[in-house]
Amino acid sequence: MLQSDEELRPTHEPVLLTEVLDWLNAAGGGLFLDCTLGLGGHTEAMLEASPQTRIIGLDQDTEALAIARQRLAKFAERITLIHANFRELASVLERLAIKEAQGVLADLGVSSLQFDKGERGFSFAADAPLDMRMDTSHGETASDLIARLAEDELADLIFDYGEERGSRRIARAIVKARQQQAITTTKQLADIVIRALHVKGYWRIHPATRTFQALRIAVNDELRALEEFIPAAIAALAIGGRLAILSFHSLEDRLVKRRLQMESGRCLCDSRLKAARYAPVADLENFVCPECGARRRVTTLTRKPVRPTSEESARNPRSRSALLRVCERVQ
Repeated sequence: MLQSDEELRPTHEPVLLTEVLDWLNAAGGGLFLDCTLGLGGHTEAMLEASPQTRIIGLDQDTEALAIARQRLAKFAERITLIHANFRELASVLERLAIKEAQGVLADLGVSSLQFDKGERGFSFAADAPLDMRMDTSHGETASDLIARLAEDELADLIFDYGEERGSRRIARAIVKARQQQAITTTKQLADIVIRALHVKGYWRIHPATRTFQALRIAVNDELRALEEFIPAAIAALAIGGRLAILSFHSLEDRLVKRRLQMESGRCLCDSRLKAARYAPVADLENFVCPECGARRRVTTLTRKPVRPTSEESARNPRSRSALLRVCERVQ
């Protein structure tokens, strides 16, 4: 059953909402692309900011789309909602014959809906099927993934995507446990991680947090999707248009920072080769590095990521790790 607008508001507060609206110049109106629509909080505020605003909203979660559609019903003439992963942005815009947008937003956080509904398997707060798919219509679940991967592959995944120093012990424990019975629930996996890390008593951050993060990223191919999304989002911008990306952990933020550096013309190749590579180039504005792909299409507006105020962090604990980076299309 879909929730009413009033029921949604207490549990879903858009992160860095004022900052996003300001950086995207939402009050000026125009066409905006919300590429991770979620429950529609950012989109609702952008639509309220100007009667001249139109929005195309994408989300891969059909349940979230249904709730957002209900929430945004009063703006039906100014919104188009699409079931798609944000990595599909270019093909979606081509299908809709959209040439350019004034702003693009991507909020990379897992939505309140996904975290709060135990049956989705994103959280260890409740015992639930170990799923973790943002798009439940297809793809491999987290349970399928840990049943398939070899021990060394599991260890690498948990270390690379979760930055978990105990990844080898956790992978070894998972393989041993799955030999006895299939690991199909969040509680099973969380208990395995706790035992593997020999954690006792009270902990500030649950010991399984990094492992769950790693599996979620892998199941949804989040980092490669983000790599594909950023250049497509920049290509969709009008000159002077802005891209705003909200990330929630260091892996995402490093990737966003690196990609925006490349898109602002900073070559990331070996520094010893840069002088030789750049010297013959008369027109740096049109230079494209044949190795790393660096080219100047944007200027980065946020030298350091924008973070929530202490008031927002206290009011909405899920915002505490949010990092906002913004760039503007210049050519």
